[in-house]
Amino acid sequence: MEKVPMLAEGYELLTTDLKALRAERPKIVDAIEEARAHGDLSENAEYHAAKERQGQVEAQIADIEDRVTRAQIIDPSTLSGDRIVFGATVTLLDDDDKPVKYQIVGQTEADANRGRISYSSPLGKALIGKKKGDEVEVTVPSGDKFYLVDKIQYI
Repeated sequence: MEKVPMLAEGYELLTTDLKALRAERPKIVDAIEEARAHGDLSENAEYHAAKERQGQVEAQIADIEDRVTRAQIIDPSTLSGDRIVFGATVTLLDDDDKPVKYQIVGQTEADANRGRISYSSPLGKALIGKKKGDEVEVTVPSGDKFYLVDKIQYI
């Protein structure tokens, strides 16, 4: 079974989502029972909507439970080294020598607006294993981007 690396923050987010979905289960069952009481199920929109929501919630629960059981929680402050690994905070210089800062995180925690990129994203994959001074080329929808690894931190 393949482990899913994530920060403690991402793990807590998943478990919070899981609790909320599990709490929704009884409400969905009540909605199905209420809709069933209205009679003919073939033309009962409330029944079909509740059954569809039940399927969505059960699929989300199964997905989150799978990720939680395979979670490998990583604390970046316990890491060190001169190569970029999961959890590292990296300062890159773009083509214009403008610094950009990213932390390599799990898919759950990824948020480019907050400077967090997934280890499985094109840039994340390109950065893993690089050292300070290495050049990185990434193909993105807008074209090829080039970066220079300026600083690696484990914070």
